[in-house]
Amino acid sequence: MPLGLLALAIGAFGIGLTEFVIMGLLPDLAADFGVSEAAAGWFISGYALAVVVGALVLTAAATRLPRKPVLMGLLGLFIAGNAISALAPTYDAMMAGRIVAALCHGAFFGIGAVVAADLVAPAKRAGAIAIMFTGLTAANVLGVPFGTFLGQHFGWRSTFWAISAIGVLALIGIAALVPRTPTTSGTGATPGAAPSLRRELGAFRSGQVWLSLGVTVLGFGGMFGAFTYIAYTLTEVSGFAATDVPWLLVLFGAGLVVGNWLGGRLADRSIDGTLLGFLTALVVVLALLAWLAASAVAVIVLLVLMGGFGFGTVPALQSRVMRYAEQAPTLASGANIAAFNLGNALGAFAGGIAISAGLGYTSPIWVGAVITAAALVLMVVAWATARATAPVAAPTAGPERADAAPRPTTATGSVAASAL
Repeated sequence: MPLGLLALAIGAFGIGLTEFVIMGLLPDLAADFGVSEAAAGWFISGYALAVVVGALVLTAAATRLPRKPVLMGLLGLFIAGNAISALAPTYDAMMAGRIVAALCHGAFFGIGAVVAADLVAPAKRAGAIAIMFTGLTAANVLGVPFGTFLGQHFGWRSTFWAISAIGVLALIGIAALVPRTPTTSGTGATPGAAPSLRRELGAFRSGQVWLSLGVTVLGFGGMFGAFTYIAYTLTEVSGFAATDVPWLLVLFGAGLVVGNWLGGRLADRSIDGTLLGFLTALVVVLALLAWLAASAVAVIVLLVLMGGFGFGTVPALQSRVMRYAEQAPTLASGANIAAFNLGNALGAFAGGIAISAGLGYTSPIWVGAVITAAALVLMVVAWATARATAPVAAPTAGPERADAAPRPTTATGSVAASAL
């Protein structure tokens, strides 16, 4: 394994920790700044919205720049944002720190995924992306409980200082371990082609890129529609005590880790096959979880499976959009990170509507199953369209995987664009 992947994973760990640890610190933040819990909740919502903006704007702005210095600059922004949060004397200053830190999130994962893919052979790209995203899963399993513990015992500011230190470690690691490559190298870019925003935007002429982004929004929206309100399901329906919720979430996080690893391995063999299989399994798991929510034993098993199949789609989803944007993958990769966050917001919003309508605490899970089913239908359309165009777009003298993407024929577009 290239050591550069480890440095990227450390960066992903710190960024994931910044996003999720705030949930366990909201009561302390609300008390310190003298605001309601709803107002404190904007530290989460504001972060998510800034991720979407940063994923698109900063990635586009960095198109002409070498990727290694860009990643280092993004980590500098991340460190600064968390330092502002740690020092924040007021609510507004804290919000500013959250937004500054969030701006780097989407661009780091989008550009980092391209760099990770460049560090390995083409047949191992999905696995390399999975290794980088392991940092994000580890942030859920290990980082969030530790960060919450640190904040509860030494004050919430100590958590943000610790996250800043992780950012410094990742910055040093990337500086030392990630090779410097020109913007145009890797992941199918035409050798010697001049980097340009126009060429990156040209990737969005591919219908398969848009289908992939749609699957990302709906696939992740379904899982997070169920997960956002899972604590209420566990305590009000399954009969668990509130003190049981943390270790149950650790089990969910363990599922994330295993699913991410397995999804990366399988996606290196067949991206579309992995997505079709995992999305089908996720629909079944969510439906069973909603149906059997009153059974504590069933909930424990299904919670792990929900994390596994849900996050197991991540390497394949990221690899798919990069494959169909092969001539210019950087902006499309960042757009897919934005799509993940839009999915999070969609799922949480839809689940909240179901609860507000009085449909009960299992209703967000049913809503999640429906949204995931929609993702599966869209994925079937994408798969069928890709198969229909592949023989014309990607003739080959030897055998080729059934889900292989049509290869772009120009620097600004793909034959796959004719599919839609």
